[in-house]
Amino acid sequence: MVVTVKAANIFAGISQAVGEQQFQTLFENSAVKIERIISQSYSSPENFWYDQSEPEWVIVLRGAATLEFEGGRFIEMKTGDHVTIPSHAKHRVHQTGLETVWLAVHVKGK
Repeated sequence: MVVTVKAANIFAGISQAVGEQQFQTLFENSAVKIERIISQSYSSPENFWYDQSEPEWVIVLRGAATLEFEGGRFIEMKTGDHVTIPSHAKHRVHQTGLETVWLAVHVKGK
């Protein structure tokens, strides 16, 4: 049996679309989804909240961001900072730096 393994770089292929978010699924199975998210000076639309049914763990690999949680709590994140967002914790991206690279891990069925 021949197994093919392909290496890739997390920072490859980043476009410079300011004010946008780009999502790329890196791995997914029935238990977990891992995404690379690129945010270019991005803020979630006003009055928009993520309300996910699954817990999510995110880390800032490069750049900086501020997350806002319902109720007025803000979490400032810089390179290397990570946070676990529980299921149904309403949150939004308050603001990111000029180029912020995130890694997001969504735990399915929890």
